[in-house]
Amino acid sequence: MKTREIIPCVPDSSSHPGTVRRGLLLGVILAAACTFLSAGEERIPDETCLECHSDADLTMEKDGKESSLFVDEKKLRASVHAKNQCSECHNDLTAEHPDDEKPALKVDCAQCHEKQSASFGASAHGLALHSGNEAAAGCVDCHGSHEVFAHGSEKSATHFTRLLQTCGECHQQEAEDVAASVHGKATAKGAFDAPTCIDCHEEHKIGSLAGAGSMRKVGETCSRCHESERINTKFGMPADRVQTFSDSYHGLAVKGGATNAANCASCHGYHKVLRSTDPESSIHRKHLVETCGKCHPGAGENFAFGTIHSTDTAHGKLGSVVNHWVRIAYLVLIFSVIGAMLLHNLMSWLRALREWYHNRGATVVRMNLHQRLQHFVLVASFIVLAVSGFALKYPESWLGWLFGGDEAIRRWVHRVFGVIMLGGGVWHIIYVIFTRDGRQLVKDFMPTLQDVRDVFGNLLYFVGKNPHHPRFGRFSYAEKLEYWAVIWGSVIMGVTGLMIWFKIDVTRFFPRWFIDVAITIHFYEAILACLAIVVWHFYHVLFAPGTYPMNFAWWDGRVSKQWLEEEHPLDAANDDIPSDEEKAGRK
Repeated sequence: MKTREIIPCVPDSSSHPGTVRRGLLLGVILAAACTFLSAGEERIPDETCLECHSDADLTMEKDGKESSLFVDEKKLRASVHAKNQCSECHNDLTAEHPDDEKPALKVDCAQCHEKQSASFGASAHGLALHSGNEAAAGCVDCHGSHEVFAHGSEKSATHFTRLLQTCGECHQQEAEDVAASVHGKATAKGAFDAPTCIDCHEEHKIGSLAGAGSMRKVGETCSRCHESERINTKFGMPADRVQTFSDSYHGLAVKGGATNAANCASCHGYHKVLRSTDPESSIHRKHLVETCGKCHPGAGENFAFGTIHSTDTAHGKLGSVVNHWVRIAYLVLIFSVIGAMLLHNLMSWLRALREWYHNRGATVVRMNLHQRLQHFVLVASFIVLAVSGFALKYPESWLGWLFGGDEAIRRWVHRVFGVIMLGGGVWHIIYVIFTRDGRQLVKDFMPTLQDVRDVFGNLLYFVGKNPHHPRFGRFSYAEKLEYWAVIWGSVIMGVTGLMIWFKIDVTRFFPRWFIDVAITIHFYEAILACLAIVVWHFYHVLFAPGTYPMNFAWWDGRVSKQWLEEEHPLDAANDDIPSDEEKAGRK
């Protein structure tokens, strides 16, 4: 009988290069498979582990202390790790265990719980372990080792009804104080919304709330519950505790970064928080002087018995009643006195404005009717767009109140006036294309090299290096800059506004982030435009010394001949050229 020679699967170096590569790849795959199978053979089955660890008397001695190694299989199979094998967590052990006399290392929970472990590593417990303090709490101290249950299970060591007991293993006094507090008593009654240890100290990134660095954090921690309308209503607590503290001297000092100002815990305590009617409470009447005296040495009853939070008069306390009506009286006084002053000065200004308007002397046309109407559309739409736009961005501000608090009204007012502004832009384009005055207007607004010279010439005039300001034509560099800024801003706001309005149609062609970018551009361009109007335009047409109290060209199209000769001398030489409007009037 012939025997077949077995030839090893090693490619000949003289064979085709592709064959060599395939052979090498096959070798790598076979090697990896062998490694995997070999590792799988070394994995210890659960039955093998339980042969020893199911013995309730199994113990080990370490550092002079005896520890139980018993694993209750029933409890293990009822835990969240029921489907896990022992070797998945204890992957440092081999089939030689325990004969190799290598004890099991601490389980690395980060293998499966990476995010939680990273957060825990930055906690007070994690940092203590990292610094070598083996007594600091780790994962198993809070969650257990083999009997780990889901957080919502009543069997879990981290369930809200058992958390105090779990933390009390290390923090006994703190646990006793919390158990006696209003928070602990509510939790004992099964109130899920009552704060527990992890509500204040965080869940995995457990931190301290003591020390100067935590002043602001204490207030933020307490505010999570005491600022909640739902929780305040459920437990019958006043709704204004956080706001009234924030408005108090202490609250304002904390906001300002003071590290020695009193916060919530300074008066109410940290763990043993009790009602003000409880004789043991730090804010009970018999303890108030002592509590306030911690920061205010020498404080007596008259100082300590004042109200910190409450501003209402529901309980009829004399101090609250007097303070309430003094506040009302001053509000009435402020509005009436300042209102009367404003009315007086407004009437004076209007009278002076009327007299100045009628006594301004000879005038010339600066803006024709077409231009004034376009300007009016631009001004009206801009004002409404600014108010409605910021009301949409800040609905809880007084701007939102102007629209009755209805988001739909704010949205549609904004859209309608956006269309009006765009319509005004189309009107202007038609005007500058099809009318002589329009074409001349654009021509005069075109920037030239002389404008650059005028900028530097004017700056030298401002600092006293030039005796006279530059001689401007029909429009100075400032007016040209503003005109083209309006064109630029209208295009930007129009395009981004339409993108936001028709976002569904836009996202059929572009990714969603295009809308996000459009919203950002729209918002900040609006801020830029409003500030430019206030800082730049209002100065030149209202507050500039040669213009004050107002340039009336927007109203009747005319400016004084004297002003034109002083501000635009090169244009004043041509003021006898009639406009299209004047020609039509003559006919």
